[in-house]
Amino acid sequence: MKNASALAVLLLALLLATGTVHGQEQRDRFLDRIVAVVGEDVITQRELVSRINLVQQQLAERGGQMPNRDVLVRQVMERMVVDRVQLQEAERVGINIDEITLNRTMENIAAENNLTLLQLRNALAAEGVDFNDFRQQIRDELTIAQLRRRQVDNRLRVNEQEIDDLIAAESGAIDRDVRYQLSHILVALPQGADSATIAAAQEKAEELRERAASGEDFPDLAINHSDAPDALDGGDMGWRGAADLPTLFARNVILMRPGEVSEVLRSPSGFHIVKLVDREAGPEQKLRQTRARHILISPDRIRTAEEALTQARSLHSRIRQGASFADLARAHSDDSGSAARGGELGWLSPGETVPAFEEAMRGLAVGEISPPIQSEFGWHVIEVLERRELDASRELLRARAQEILQNRKREEETELWLRRLRDEAFVEYRIEGLGA
Repeated sequence: MKNASALAVLLLALLLATGTVHGQEQRDRFLDRIVAVVGEDVITQRELVSRINLVQQQLAERGGQMPNRDVLVRQVMERMVVDRVQLQEAERVGINIDEITLNRTMENIAAENNLTLLQLRNALAAEGVDFNDFRQQIRDELTIAQLRRRQVDNRLRVNEQEIDDLIAAESGAIDRDVRYQLSHILVALPQGADSATIAAAQEKAEELRERAASGEDFPDLAINHSDAPDALDGGDMGWRGAADLPTLFARNVILMRPGEVSEVLRSPSGFHIVKLVDREAGPEQKLRQTRARHILISPDRIRTAEEALTQARSLHSRIRQGASFADLARAHSDDSGSAARGGELGWLSPGETVPAFEEAMRGLAVGEISPPIQSEFGWHVIEVLERRELDASRELLRARAQEILQNRKREEETELWLRRLRDEAFVEYRIEGLGA
């Protein structure tokens, strides 16, 4: 099948989906057609059309320029493939979002929009969005987020020398609460790319950089040419603190003025172009630290979420009856790093733990032990040992520097991990012209 004829089939399916060609039987036949195989899963024409319609609606709401049809199809398809690959990996390692967590998240989404859950359902229906589909989308997003934390965070290591080096190089940025609004374009490189492929990608990146620097609309360039996951958002990375900037970007962005476009930057995943849209500085704040310990009981392929909760409750009861917290942590905690230290986590700064853990820890008095608290990692029994406040001093600088390094490494590791996961996955496109 030639590319033109494949695209014609796709466009016909889109017409059928919108009712331009009549006949329920024809619509069903075309929309149920498989357009891609991802591992043991498939993507149907119906799913692709639905996602394309959603993306078009989002682009229209933002007033962005609509990419041409084949670019849009390619971008949407790749995003769907990457999502499927991550969901399959999550299933392989035993990650499962239980109903309690999903329901709590749905309630939070409704509350953030000043709605009840019923009002949220009605609002979605008014926009033509099926509530069950939306609920499944949220479950998938939670699953992918938990997978990334579990697979990437375990690899993050920050040593004292790295902290010293960062403070020496960027202390001016660390000791002021500066935030950056960024946009980004990625020209990706496959693993093991040969010199010709690398040269072609660099040439494309240099051309895009020149177009952006000369005033061409950056979001439109990103939508039509970027290989990054945020391409369909116009490359928008949102507002980020210094702690959230990848190392590669930070070295350049800190010295840029709003509106400036960086030189082409090289990383293992490809060539990057960054635009500093804006920057702002906020007030200094004191740092409140907590020294705590915990026992983590995680669900896995053998132990369900309910069984994990039952075990956590049992351990909590034993501690309340006088059992040694440290001994139980060494014997039972699934956090191998802290278990060897009797559950000790050391001094924790805001933002160093996941939100559910931090919120629960913040509400405990010194010496108080929490009932089992759920996070994406499982169930935690937490004890607060000490608290202290730090002024904007050398210790505060070190705490901020460590957070910066952890977040930079997290983003870089996530990008590399995601690229490896995608490259190793079996993907077969059933429409020509969509392959890499």
